Amino acid sequence: MLRRIEKYQDRILRSFRIENRRYLFDEIDFDDRMIAIFGARGVGKTTMLLQYLLDLQKAGKKVLYISLDYPFLSGVDLLELVEEFAQNGGAYLLLDEVHRYPDFGTYLKSIYDLFDLHVLFTGSSAVSILDAKSDLSRRVTLYHLAGFSFREYLNLVLGERFAKVTLQEIIEAHETLAKRFEKCNILRHFHTYLQYGYYPFYFDKKSAYLQNLVNTINLTIDIDLTSLGLVEQKYTYKLKRLLEVICESEPFEVNYTKIAAAAEISRVKLYDYITYLRDGEMLLLVTEAGKGIRKISKPAKIYLNNTNLLYAYCEKAKKGTIRETFFANQLQEKHILHISKSGDFIVDEKETFEIGGKSKDFSQISGIEESFVVSDDIEKGSGRKIPLWMFGFLY
Repeated sequence: MLRRIEKYQDRILRSFRIENRRYLFDEIDFDDRMIAIFGARGVGKTTMLLQYLLDLQKAGKKVLYISLDYPFLSGVDLLELVEEFAQNGGAYLLLDEVHRYPDFGTYLKSIYDLFDLHVLFTGSSAVSILDAKSDLSRRVTLYHLAGFSFREYLNLVLGERFAKVTLQEIIEAHETLAKRFEKCNILRHFHTYLQYGYYPFYFDKKSAYLQNLVNTINLTIDIDLTSLGLVEQKYTYKLKRLLEVICESEPFEVNYTKIAAAAEISRVKLYDYITYLRDGEMLLLVTEAGKGIRKISKPAKIYLNNTNLLYAYCEKAKKGTIRETFFANQLQEKHILHISKSGDFIVDEKETFEIGGKSKDFSQISGIEESFVVSDDIEKGSGRKIPLWMFGFLY
């Protein structure tokens, strides 16, 4: 079996041509013995593994890549396979889609304890990894891979190498930063990104992108969430209906009774399903300040996870929802978001941001220290008025 997997690995690499590196490569400490990369379907986890595989091969390391959804692995004992690899001088083990393997947590714990291997694996969510029956939390270092930031998308489209910026740099120097993009037709690219640019597979087949995205949503619900035992197959249609209902609702008008009735779900189940869709990165939840998000009862605002989902799933998404969704999606990767009583969001319990169009003024955040207006449809801002697109350069 080991030889068969090695041949399969060689076949994959012969046709692998993706050179673009994601932001996460610069953040991972590859010296750690066990590393997990988790994230939504379609954001590029497998691509990262294969790129790292090539790096290890070039460095002369003996490495094995296994996708746990290989059909021929059915009935194969993973521990026996890894033991054979280790006995043959193996040093690095790359496991893709671990949540597809039954009781994967127990196997990962045993691999860590029994073999002197570096293990890097991918999973669908941090919750699925850390809530496994075995205690992995002390052994594994977790990293989250988000979809393309606007910066990554723009770099790929234009062949540029625009660097990340910090939130503080945006606040303090956005007027200077905007000068770098004066010849880019930045707003045209930004509005394309909002519809199509979050998932890397857009660049594989642009014409079928939205349909492929809907297929990705269905696979997340029908396969990933069911394989983790979060929802029974016969109820997956209710999660899809719930997405539709949330799509039609305004984020600032979350009426749980109406949502439950429209999706034909009890209120008790509604909170569970919202949590599952959050864990599958279909939804983005923002709570009020001072309230935790791990155990959800009633998040203050519910968004689809990113703007591409809005365009794929909603008949007509409202501009205000699109703007807030983009801001929340790009900020959540590196910052803590809460709902503000005056503006739209408080970031890191410090700055208040009000999101709107080019004519948005400061009336709603008047008198609030460290408050800012974030405006869509402007290429550059002034003072405390900052272009919305610029927040896509945080990762």
